[in-house]
Amino acid sequence: MTTTTPATLLLRQSEVRAVLSMEDAIEGVEGAFAAHARGETLMPVKVHLDLRSYNGDFRAMPAYLDGATGVKWINAHPDNPAKGLPTVRGMYILSDPATAVPLAVLDATWLTAARTGAAAAVASHHLAPANVGSIGFIGCGVQARTLLAAHRAVFDSFEVVAADARSEAAAAFAEEAGGRAGSLADASACDIVCTATPVREPIIRSEWLNGPRHVNAMRADGHGKQEFATEILGRARLVVDDYDQAIAGGEINGPIERGEFTPDTIHASLGEIIDGLRPGREGDELTIFDSTGLAVQDVAIAARVYNRARDSGIGTELDFFA
Repeated sequence: MTTTTPATLLLRQSEVRAVLSMEDAIEGVEGAFAAHARGETLMPVKVHLDLRSYNGDFRAMPAYLDGATGVKWINAHPDNPAKGLPTVRGMYILSDPATAVPLAVLDATWLTAARTGAAAAVASHHLAPANVGSIGFIGCGVQARTLLAAHRAVFDSFEVVAADARSEAAAAFAEEAGGRAGSLADASACDIVCTATPVREPIIRSEWLNGPRHVNAMRADGHGKQEFATEILGRARLVVDDYDQAIAGGEINGPIERGEFTPDTIHASLGEIIDGLRPGREGDELTIFDSTGLAVQDVAIAARVYNRARDSGIGTELDFFA
């Protein structure tokens, strides 16, 4: 008796974009956060392959959630734009957990950008002050675009303030967004602040973050990265996406290693707040969401993309084992 292995669906970036709306990404990410907090997921700490001689790194991110399993292979090479290449590229393999059949191989570059923007918007929804009139974007590359799109899906209207080490990048983003370019201090003074920089030395000063506001720290996602002065972390209500990942490679990893910050200062995970297990904002405080990027977010979005593409007849089938 012979059996036929179903063909694998190949999905290009344009096809992923065609079937994945930001609203869908937000819904999937919020559900993944809550399921992770309830212990309904499987997610080893991401594996880092640090290639310092190439000024880059790779990460392998496997996960299981709600009948779907998969792994993402993604890089970060800051020198790539000078070579005419993207800084970040990713591929995702989605598999049937019951049979190990590879259901899909899809671009994870856009998937990652969308789910990262969605994660920040979910955090802002649960942690931001009541009346959001302005959002500051520090780091005005590709990720800033999805951070903006996700927040526009959650909040009705707000002023955009853009800041970047490259003034031309801030000006271009501000023009696209209908906002204004400003300094790091200007962007930090907004009701919500979203940072997306690759820095390893803090660039956000404590005196810039006074009064009630919410901060999404989105790019300190690897060992040694830190965007915020350690003093800020000590006085904020700190929320992480995952305790182990944040301690190993989030915004707090450097201060913890240097003995400047202790893990028991972490208030909660975002999933615990979403699921009602821990309180969110309480009063006129500074809240910080330390995002390292969760593999359960990726598998949640990849499964949605696969199902939408199948239903729509999008993609190319290939039998890898023929």
